[in-house]
Amino acid sequence: MSGQGSRVAGVEGAEGLRLAIVAGEWHAVVTDALVDGALRAIADAGATADVVRCPGAFELPIVAKALAESGYDAVVALGVVIRGGTPHFEYVSSAATDGLLRAGLDSGVPIGFGVLTCDDDQQARDRSGLPGSREDKGREAAEAAMATAVLLRGIRGPSPA
Repeated sequence: MSGQGSRVAGVEGAEGLRLAIVAGEWHAVVTDALVDGALRAIADAGATADVVRCPGAFELPIVAKALAESGYDAVVALGVVIRGGTPHFEYVSSAATDGLLRAGLDSGVPIGFGVLTCDDDQQARDRSGLPGSREDKGREAAEAAMATAVLLRGIRGPSPA
C-alpha cells in the first residue's frame, strides 16, 4: 500500500466520455468514499457518470458486463472485500477479479478495477480516499478506465454517434 509506482494522476482527452460506476453495498463508508473519488476524477476529466449499486463484490462482474454492453465508454467497478476467518475472502476476491476481467474482455469496454481486498477495515479506509487516507483507489480506478477508453478510441477510431 505504498502508492509507489502509481501512474500520474489525471486523464487527457476524456472529455465527453460516458462512464458507469457499479459499486457494491457492503462496507458502505468505504464504498461511498470510493464512489466519491471516482466521481471527482470523472468530473475533473470532463466526463460524466451514472452510479449503479449492486449487492456486493461477487455481483460486480455481471452488472459491469451489462453496463458495458449498454453503450458506456467505460465502467468503474468498486467494492470492498475484507478478510475473515474462512476461505470466503479468497472465493469472493477471485470471482470478482476474474469476472471483471472477463466482462471487459467479452465486451471490449474498459472496466476500471477498484475492488479493495484488505486484511482489515483500517487497510480499506487507508485506500478509500476518506480524509486522512493515503490513497484514493476510487479515483485511480476511474482514471484507469478513462485512460484506457481514450487509448482504445485512438486505436479503434471514434465510435459512430
